[in-house]
Amino acid sequence: MFIAQILRSQERFVTWKEINSFDIQVGAAQFRLYLPLLKNKKVAIVANQTSMVSTIHLVDTLLSLKINVVKIFAPEHGFRGEAEAGAFLLNGKDIKTGLPIISLYGKQKKPTQENLKDVDVILFDIQDVGVRFYTYISTLHYVMESCAENMKELIVLDRPNPNGFYVDGPVLEKEYTSFVGMHPVPLVHGMTIGEYAQMINGEKWLNNKMLCKLKVIPVKGYNHTLFYRPPVNPSPNLNNIESIYLYPSLGLFEGTKVSVGRGTYTPFSIIGYPGFPHGTITFKPVAIKGMSENPLYQDTLCDGINLSEFARNYLKVNKSIYLFWLIGMYESYPVKDKFFTSFFDKLAGTDALRKQIILGKTEEDIRKSWKIKIDNFKKIRKKYLLYTDFED
Repeated sequence: MFIAQILRSQERFVTWKEINSFDIQVGAAQFRLYLPLLKNKKVAIVANQTSMVSTIHLVDTLLSLKINVVKIFAPEHGFRGEAEAGAFLLNGKDIKTGLPIISLYGKQKKPTQENLKDVDVILFDIQDVGVRFYTYISTLHYVMESCAENMKELIVLDRPNPNGFYVDGPVLEKEYTSFVGMHPVPLVHGMTIGEYAQMINGEKWLNNKMLCKLKVIPVKGYNHTLFYRPPVNPSPNLNNIESIYLYPSLGLFEGTKVSVGRGTYTPFSIIGYPGFPHGTITFKPVAIKGMSENPLYQDTLCDGINLSEFARNYLKVNKSIYLFWLIGMYESYPVKDKFFTSFFDKLAGTDALRKQIILGKTEEDIRKSWKIKIDNFKKIRKKYLLYTDFED
């Protein structure tokens, strides 16, 4: 029954028109809108490997335009995107430019007063994937907070959200606030990082309800009905568009005993564990530098399923996260009280989802429990949108 339903759902093939970097103009590419704001200013940049303008990194571009870039702030995975998820990063220098790099992942999550004493304005240019537990929006929060505390201006160079065509999932409850969930939003929020920054400010979510001096440079040619394929991988383990579409659904497995393929070259496209009775593939996680150096079930053969085709079709049709795998994996796991780890509730933003699955609630029943909070969030979200919405 479990595998049969997955195979049937993958039969729904649909042809989709995806936009890419040639169809739109990201905020970073619209120099006329923000270069005048940088004139005679000392500039810091929050950036990573996705901060590209065509084939050239934004930092290199601005330096060639004689902009006074004084330092780089790096999020999770580092400036060049070479670090695995959760790795603590050290401060250092960019080999190419010689600029100092300050890590905003690990012990220090936001720029300090000392970091900003020689800075007038911060640029934020990072490709997000629109999922609450993807930590780039947490870094955004702390950068905004530091700017507010130190009276610095923040300019967000917006980019499309590849999961920006829907809103879904449980809304985070305050007691489950952490770096993988800082705000009362659904698991999939359906906003670009520029829109999200406006919401953080507008809803006064910064410490002491401070306001950040914020300007967003929007994307030209984008709206929330479009399917966007980022030209650069957002992080080492989201290395194709299928993994990006699957991430909202499969990310929850990071709080379980199910492997999402970390330690393989197709992470977040496969799921399984040793002895999974409905497996149609096998895989063996191994240490891969920069991706997963200590993966779950390392060097152990796992039985699982490949969901890449499902991602390309079904998820776009339904515009929702997919709980069937989570429920089915729990039902098939031989030691039920060992299935969930303590991390699961932080990822879900609530303990309700875990309890509902344990109680045998159906996906339909679980979704109904989200509806009121999602509807309330959509009303808030609407105030901060910069682009035509999927519900307009």
